[in-house]
Amino acid sequence: MLTTDRAGGAALGVIGLVVLVESRKLPLGTLHNPGPAAMPVVLASLLLVCGVALVAAGGGAARLAAIGWPEWPHAVAIFAVCAFAALALERLGYRVTMSLALAFLLGVVERKSVAFTLVVALALALGTFFVFDTLLRVQLPRGPFGL
Repeated sequence: MLTTDRAGGAALGVIGLVVLVESRKLPLGTLHNPGPAAMPVVLASLLLVCGVALVAAGGGAARLAAIGWPEWPHAVAIFAVCAFAALALERLGYRVTMSLALAFLLGVVERKSVAFTLVVALALALGTFFVFDTLLRVQLPRGPFGL
């Protein structure tokens, strides 16, 4: 019987397998000098083990066909915003992209007030840019206008 736990465990197992297969393209290294594939392999192995355990022990959960998903419009909107951010980040810059994405999520998806949406979206976009770009010296995309 296909339950929610078994479906989730199978999905986690597949993700773990895909990461393990893709990690073969990078050097694993040694225990004393780990390569770039070391941590992805460890995490993917743990994910695969947990996924298999969840499939094996997930018989007591609700049947997958019996559950509804009334929040699917929110999930689609979040996925669309993630796709927008991935495509716009280099073109518009971090601050503009994050401001627009957060404003959409807060204003349209969550239906917050205009003032709250603008304040929180700008504060988070500018604040995270300051922390990462200025304090931590992580180079973030600036966009065509230096923003």
